[in-house]
Parts: sequence; structure tokens; C-alpha cells
Amino acid sequence: MQSPETADRMLQIAAAAAVSKGGEDLVALNVSEPLPLVDIFLLVTGNSERNVAAIADEVEDRLIEAGHKRVRREGRAEARWVLLDFGDLIVHVFHQEERVYYGLERLWKDCPVVPIELPETVAGE
Repeated sequence: MQSPETADRMLQIAAAAAVSKGGEDLVALNVSEPLPLVDIFLLVTGNSERNVAAIADEVEDRLIEAGHKRVRREGRAEARWVLLDFGDLIVHVFHQEERVYYGLERLWKDCPVVPIELPETVAGE
């Protein structure tokens, strides 16, 4: 497992990538207490299958460019819920309907929210 600071840097890269492709309703949860092998879940919503795929691809590309290794990817073909596992950070990119249906925020409601700090140029777009 990497340091919590590494997971936080990964979170910020992933969040900026998601927002740059139209990702909405970003929520990051510290799941390190119940899941000792993972530090953070990032939840992102896309408004169509094409948007979900574009968000997932951009997040993956930027994290790999930053030197992080993807452990696993699931759901890219359907693009309704794409899971990107980067070890300490797991990114869930949902279509709006799947986000509501699966309700991960409800399942992990006892986990603390992690602040997401987006650069001004990304946040203001």
C-alpha cells in the first residue's frame, strides 16, 4: 500500500481529469477503515454512455501518465459503470441511472468524505 498522500495526489489527478470531460457530482470517500487495501473511492457521474467512457478513459490516461499503474478495469464495453482500480484509489464512473440505483454513497455512508481540490482552470470550465 502506498502512502495516504499518494492516494490523495491520485485523487486530485483523477478528479481534474473527470471534470475536464464533463464528470459531475464528484464525491470522494475514505474507505481505508473498512477496506484495508484501498484508501479512496472516487464516484463520478456521466450523462451518457459515451460520456462515461470518455471520463473513464481520461482518468485512466492521466493517472498512467503520472506514473500510476492500473490494476484492473471493468465495465468499459457497456459504459454504464466503469470501475478503474489503481490500488489505493478506485474510481467509479457511473451513468446517472446506475449511480442512483447502486447508491454507493448509501453503502459507504459511514466513511468520511475526502476533499477534492480542483485547479481553477478546471473548476471554472
